[in-house]
Amino acid sequence: MFNFLSKHLLLLSLMLSVSIFSIAYSLAWDLEFAVLGSTSLTLIFAIILERVTPFYSEWNKSQGDIQTDLTSALVLIALVDPLLKFLAPFIVIVFYSTLNLSEDMGQFNPQQLPLVVQIILATLLIELGRYWSHRLHHTVMPLWRLHAMHHSSQRLYAINNLRFNPLNYGLNYGLNFFMGILPVMLFGFSAEALFGYLAISQPVLMLQHANINLRSGWLNYIFSTNELHRWHHSTLAHEANSNYGNAIVLWDQIFGTFRFERDSKNEPKRVGLFLSNSNYPTRDGYFKQLGSSLKFNCCATKHI
Repeated sequence: MFNFLSKHLLLLSLMLSVSIFSIAYSLAWDLEFAVLGSTSLTLIFAIILERVTPFYSEWNKSQGDIQTDLTSALVLIALVDPLLKFLAPFIVIVFYSTLNLSEDMGQFNPQQLPLVVQIILATLLIELGRYWSHRLHHTVMPLWRLHAMHHSSQRLYAINNLRFNPLNYGLNYGLNFFMGILPVMLFGFSAEALFGYLAISQPVLMLQHANINLRSGWLNYIFSTNELHRWHHSTLAHEANSNYGNAIVLWDQIFGTFRFERDSKNEPKRVGLFLSNSNYPTRDGYFKQLGSSLKFNCCATKHI
């Protein structure tokens, strides 16, 4: 049973999340709460299955990094994310009032489309922005200096999905808004379409770093699974320059950065920062890594 769950958890989580969202939508329940509930269930299952049927047993062993990951998660969840969510409505109001989005949207009004079509179109737009936002964090040196903390882990497991420099997290939040969410707002998509996107993307993100032997098959050509994301964390440049997609990999396939080894063992030999980033304090604590990211000589070579 556990082997079946570990191999097919992504598909099962997506089915659960979409089902909960559909029920909540049809009964006019709180969609944010519905998405949060299914997301939490996926994360809980991932943490349990990591202990029962891990992809790598050695990745379940602490490398002195658990405190770093938990501290980062606490800072993001308790401080940074609430602050950003507090500020976001004010930013949205400014854009709506400045751009007169409440007026006639012209010939194209996505809210006249079926909700499923809205969700698909919104997903494509948001993911396009997030693809380029992520790619910029690997090619623009000041952004990479902040993003390096996320790649400093030398193992992948569910919790280090939240290992982020708070400045990186905030900038990424802003870039994702301007490059992904704002275009969706400008076109006039419904709030339900945005929640529908979250219902699809959040289970993928909760499993992206999970130390689980997922075998997602054809889903690897649609979603940014942990099978694909391991390549993105490789210590080798020609492997790591791939799979930038947030939740889907369509844009990786279009822009030539998709990597999936279907006919061989689908994993890099090693994950973490490049050897050229050896001056980064990989094994030090959270605050030491934060301090290092502010130094000019941090991560002297970009992750390319």
